[in-house]
Amino acid sequence: MRALVWRGVHQLAVTQVPDPELRNEQDMIVRVRKSATCGSDLHLLGGHLPFPARGDVLGHEFLGEVVEVGPRVRRHRVGDRVVVCSVVSCGRCWHCGRQEFSLCDNGGAGESGDLTPGGRYGHAHGPGGFAGSHAEYVRVPYADQGAFTVPDGVTDERALFASDAAPTGWMGADLGGVRPGDVVAVWGAGGVGQLAARAAVLLGAERVVVIDRLADRLRMAERHLGVETLDPETQEVAGELRERSGGRGPDVCIEAAGAAPPGGGPRRRRDRLGHLLRPEPDRPVAAHEAVRHCRKGGSVFLLGTYAGAVDGFPLGAVVDKGLTLRGAQQHGRRYIPMLLERMARGELVTEHLATHTMPLDEAPRGYDTFTNRRDGCVRAVFEPGR
Repeated sequence: MRALVWRGVHQLAVTQVPDPELRNEQDMIVRVRKSATCGSDLHLLGGHLPFPARGDVLGHEFLGEVVEVGPRVRRHRVGDRVVVCSVVSCGRCWHCGRQEFSLCDNGGAGESGDLTPGGRYGHAHGPGGFAGSHAEYVRVPYADQGAFTVPDGVTDERALFASDAAPTGWMGADLGGVRPGDVVAVWGAGGVGQLAARAAVLLGAERVVVIDRLADRLRMAERHLGVETLDPETQEVAGELRERSGGRGPDVCIEAAGAAPPGGGPRRRRDRLGHLLRPEPDRPVAAHEAVRHCRKGGSVFLLGTYAGAVDGFPLGAVVDKGLTLRGAQQHGRRYIPMLLERMARGELVTEHLATHTMPLDEAPRGYDTFTNRRDGCVRAVFEPGR
């Protein structure tokens, strides 16, 4: 089958790889209809995580059609249209029993049996060893736990983002403690940030403010989500947030921007020369701002992906202000059924995030457009069937 593979730092190619096969009785094989890029992929693309190896298939957010099921799969049949959670979980371990699905003891177990936090598609040499979704077919382990039938009235374009962006955003608002009447600030107007903002609205927040330096993304958030926006290039964020929250600061601050991206020029060249030998600390600019601007006694939730250590983080402010600080990979199974119901009712609309749709063969170009945010790109979506 064809798949998008990692060839080296910032080097991608669509090539032939072996078809996936059933390995366990709870597996199934899905023919991919749509697979989306995600900001967390960029850490793999740039070699900032220790997982990728030459030839690994990337991608983790996808939707498709069931083509083969193992003998112990009960909830799915050949021909079903399913969206698959980007995080792999067994549904039976201690953590899954607590709905902490991204911490599953079995989903991320390596070959040695070591327990690692969760498994994830697109990390073939990482936790779980699962090939990614930018391919014609994907093996889905624990299929009854991680795949969800899409309601007939929900389009592929909408349901696709129930795989990762929507449950990630909802988790940030839910576990961040958003309550009716709250003022919520969200750093980052990408797919996850926008859906975190929409979750806050649906959970009853009185005001939701999205902060980003890209004007086109802010306009998109205003148009599709009904939220307020702030552009740090033209507005003073601290003063605006105080003004919009009665002088206190937001009740809940959600960081959906991740570490500051590496620059071009010498940094890019150093990446190509093998900086994995000495990883550099992350630069959590948005996380710093969230802690700084959150009201006393408020809550900060970190949704961004971080690859390494963080120096200079304002822990003193966390303690002195009495903040609750949390973070997690998304606990998809906790939210996806509910999100699909909201999508079916029209409460959660996500199609606008798919700004660029193209055949799988054009995926390297799609990642270049997505990485460099060209032409207003929020998410590139690949269709293997085109």
